[in-house]
Amino acid sequence: MTTTTESVHMTSQQWIDLAMQYGAPVLWSCMIVAVAFFASSWARRLVVNACERAEIEPTLARFFAKLTRWAILLIAATFVLNKFGFETASFSVLIGAVGLAVSLAFQGTLSNFASGIMLMIFRPYKIGDSIVAAGQSGAVYEIDLFSTTLDTVDNKRIFIPNSAIFGAVITNVSFHERRRVDVIVTLHHSADIDQTRIALTEAAARVPAKLADKPDVVLLELTSAGLIWQIQVWSAAGEFLAVRQATMREVKVALDAAGIPFAVTPGAEAKR
Repeated sequence: MTTTTESVHMTSQQWIDLAMQYGAPVLWSCMIVAVAFFASSWARRLVVNACERAEIEPTLARFFAKLTRWAILLIAATFVLNKFGFETASFSVLIGAVGLAVSLAFQGTLSNFASGIMLMIFRPYKIGDSIVAAGQSGAVYEIDLFSTTLDTVDNKRIFIPNSAIFGAVITNVSFHERRRVDVIVTLHHSADIDQTRIALTEAAARVPAKLADKPDVVLLELTSAGLIWQIQVWSAAGEFLAVRQATMREVKVALDAAGIPFAVTPGAEAKR
C-alpha cells in the first residue's frame, strides 16, 4: 500500500516537473503561433492593398499575398521548434534538398510559373488585347501564372505556356488606338504611273470609316513582275478589318474604271 502511494506521489511529482519544464515554452509557443496567424492575415491584406494601388495584376497580387502569409507562418514554426530544442539548421537543409528535387522534377512548370510572373510585372498585354505570340494570334481571354488563353477570330480557344510567350517576340496588335491599313497591288508594266497614282489616291479618299489622316499612295518597286504599289489608309484599331476590306474594294473599282490592268503572272498567261 505504501509502495503504491509512493508511486502515485512520484508520478504526480513528475507531472509537476514536466509542467515546470515545458509549461513556459508551450505558453510562449502558443503566443507565437497566435501572433503569427494575426500578423500573416494582416500582412496578406496589406500586400493585396499595396498591389491594388500599384495596379498589379490580381492573380500576381494574390500570389504575393499568399507567399507573404506562408513566409510569416514558416518563420513562426522555426521559432517554435527552437523553443523545444529542435535543430532547425538540419531541418532547413532537408527542406532545401526536397525543394531542389521538386524544382528539377517540375523544371518546365517552374519555367512557365516564372514567365507568368514576369508577364504580369511587365504587362506587355492585358485581357481583351489582340496579340500575336508563340505563332498564335487572338484576343487575350485570361492570363494565368502558368499559361495565357487566347480566343481566335474563328472562335477557337488556345492555351499557350507562358514560357513560350515570354521567350519570344510578342506583337500587341491593339496596343495603340490607331492602325495603318496597307494594301499592296501589282499592276502591269503598261500602266501609266501618274494616272495610276491619281486613281489609287481617289480610291483611298473614298474609303468609309477611315480616319481623317491623308492617305498615302507609294510606288514601292519596279520589278519584272510589274509595278508594285502600296495604298496606306489609317483607321481606328477596332475598325481595321472593315477598313481593309473597304480599301481593297475601292482600289479594285477605281482600277477597273480607269482601265488600268493588273500584272499577269507567267503561269496565268500559260493557262490563257
